[in-house]
Amino acid sequence: MKMKIGVLMGGISSEREISLMSSRGMIDQLDKEKFDVIGIEINEKSDVFNKCQDIDFALIGLHGEFGEDGCVQSILSAMDIPYSGCGPLASSLCMDKDISKKILKFANIRTADWLIVKYDVSNIDFEAVKNLGYPVFVKPNSGGSSVATTLVKSEDGLVSAVSEALKYDNEVMIEEYVKGDEISTPMIDGVIYPTMAIKPKGEFFDIASKYEVGGAKEFVIKLEDSLEKEVHQMLNDTWRELKLESYARIDMLIRDGVPYLLEVNTLPGMTPTSLLPQSLASVGYDYTALLTKMIEVSTKARGVIYD
Repeated sequence: MKMKIGVLMGGISSEREISLMSSRGMIDQLDKEKFDVIGIEINEKSDVFNKCQDIDFALIGLHGEFGEDGCVQSILSAMDIPYSGCGPLASSLCMDKDISKKILKFANIRTADWLIVKYDVSNIDFEAVKNLGYPVFVKPNSGGSSVATTLVKSEDGLVSAVSEALKYDNEVMIEEYVKGDEISTPMIDGVIYPTMAIKPKGEFFDIASKYEVGGAKEFVIKLEDSLEKEVHQMLNDTWRELKLESYARIDMLIRDGVPYLLEVNTLPGMTPTSLLPQSLASVGYDYTALLTKMIEVSTKARGVIYD
């Protein structure tokens, strides 16, 4: 009997349209000889309870709030439905950039300095931001896909950038600007796959660079040996310290040959041209084979034997 796969798509976050785009691609490319596949559009939280009862496995194509933050994972766990990606704890830790960076810093994993503004622009500590040094990045603490992310070059633009980010989250991160080359590396079941270099046409890898055709050049890169060794050590340490499992994509910045961990994506974008599929394609995985592998490692993480 074929495993019945429900692809959870849409959701309630600001990244809904991105989720729909990724999920439709997965539905199209899943191996129909192995799986019965249905799309499950999530329009409100109760849909996870009401629409997922008859599936064998949930392939989560959701992004952002109520997708990557551990809530959906917790519900599916309570329903005894195995699902893709990391568990509730790792998902929630990585969704909260402030908490994940605190863990990384405690574990001596290099990451850019930062501070948090809560609830209102009146809580901005301008002196502390000045000590970080302009320019700085301003972003929602729990957002993704670079939504409401702004590169602020002077104090004049700080209040408006924080105000915009507060529309999406009640906590906003102000982060040191590490000017360097961005790289992104997938890990599947603890194994490191080829690193992708990202060369955005704009000043940084913003939402347009990520999802518009020609917004960035992305290609597999071979790092210099000593740098690769350090990057791989940071990847393995991050996998361990943040309790990752199944698969994730870990983003870094390289400044003057020194790597800084940027963030961890526990449900990375999965259009055929997204970073993770591009990386795996370079070692022989077509998109369909990659999706099958993701299901295999995720069922293993949930304690289910995939056949």
